[in-house]
Amino acid sequence: MEPAAPTPVVKKPLPDGKSEIPLSTFTYMFNEIVRYYQNQAQDTSDIEGGLHRIGRSMGVRLLELYSLRDGKGQRRVPTPVGMLQFIQTTVWKALFGRPIGGLEKSNQSDSCEYFMFEREPVTNRFASVPRSLGQLNCASLLAGVINGVLDAAGLPSEVAACWNANQTQTVYVVKFLAGAAAAAAAAAQQQAEGTGDGAAA
Repeated sequence: MEPAAPTPVVKKPLPDGKSEIPLSTFTYMFNEIVRYYQNQAQDTSDIEGGLHRIGRSMGVRLLELYSLRDGKGQRRVPTPVGMLQFIQTTVWKALFGRPIGGLEKSNQSDSCEYFMFEREPVTNRFASVPRSLGQLNCASLLAGVINGVLDAAGLPSEVAACWNANQTQTVYVVKFLAGAAAAAAAAAQQQAEGTGDGAAA
C-alpha cells in the first residue's frame, strides 16, 4: 500500500497560535537571528531594519496563504481600518493565539496614522538584548509582519515598533501612505462594478 499523499499546505487550517512551534524553539531561532544582525550592524536601527525586512516577507506570504485557504480574499475590499482589524484579530490569533491589545487612530483629523498596542510581544519576552542595546525593540519583526500584510493587500504603509515612555509596552505606529486611500477606493469601485455586472447578468 502506498503511503497517503501529504495534505497541501493551502488546505490545512490556519494555526491557532498555541501548538505549532514550541516557544523554546522559536526563542532559540529568534535569538540567533538577532545575534546575526547584531554582529553585522553598526547600530540599533540596523538590527531593527533587518528584523523588519524578515517580518515584511512573512506578512506578504501570510496574507497570500490566508487568501488561498479562505477563498474569499479577492471579494474583500481592503480598507485601512478593516485591514488593521483583520491583523489585530485574525492574523495575531493565528500566529500567537491572542489579538493585539488595542487599536487607535491618531487624534489629528487629517492623519492617516494609527497605533496598535501590545504589552508583551513574544519577540521581546525572552530576547537576549545586551545592555548596550537597551533601546532595541525586537518587535520590529512584528512591525514588518504588519507592513507586509498591508502592502500585500494593496495598502502602502510604513510601520515601526516603538516603546512607550517607560518601555513596558510596544506601540506599532502604522502610517498609511498617499496611495492607500486611492487603492481602497479603486478596489471598492471595482467590486461595485463586478457586483453590478453580476446582477445584470
